[in-house]
Amino acid sequence: MTDTAIIELYWARSEQAIAESENAYGRFCYRVANGILRDSGDAEESVNDTWLASWNAIPPTRPQSLHSFFGALCRRISVSRLRARLADKRGGGEALLAIEELSACIPAAWSTEGALEERELVAAFNAFLARQPKLERDLFVARYWYGLPMAELAAKFGLKRSTAATKLRRCRLRLLDYLEKGEYL
Repeated sequence: MTDTAIIELYWARSEQAIAESENAYGRFCYRVANGILRDSGDAEESVNDTWLASWNAIPPTRPQSLHSFFGALCRRISVSRLRARLADKRGGGEALLAIEELSACIPAAWSTEGALEERELVAAFNAFLARQPKLERDLFVARYWYGLPMAELAAKFGLKRSTAATKLRRCRLRLLDYLEKGEYL
């Protein structure tokens, strides 16, 4: 089923929309959630919460890309679940560490409700990543979108842990410079 047809099911308030969303994007959302949470039960709950959140958001929202829409919803829900899980613990988890690493590149006044600001920031991130070498781009996405731990990143890309960390730090610095020059920060 096409994205447009799925969106129309949401607008018609048909429960089939959730089933079709799960069929088309369930595995993708699970990978996003599990990359952040590292717990299959919590990941499944985040995916289910993603479908509920999408039901509540569509309408009035009409996403242009369900892949991006579901990915962003699932990621936010998973990060919130991880924060709640770690609220009583010191030190935090690997995914929260990755989010903290990237926090300097997110404007302080950025709001998820501001659709225009969000689109501009996403376009800026995409333009920046498109200009990066494939290895750095893949490292960046694996770390900051999927929340992979540094040790797993290094193994996946055949790098030493320190090399992967250095490449990511340099990429974040280039991103920060790019966003400052483009006046996104």
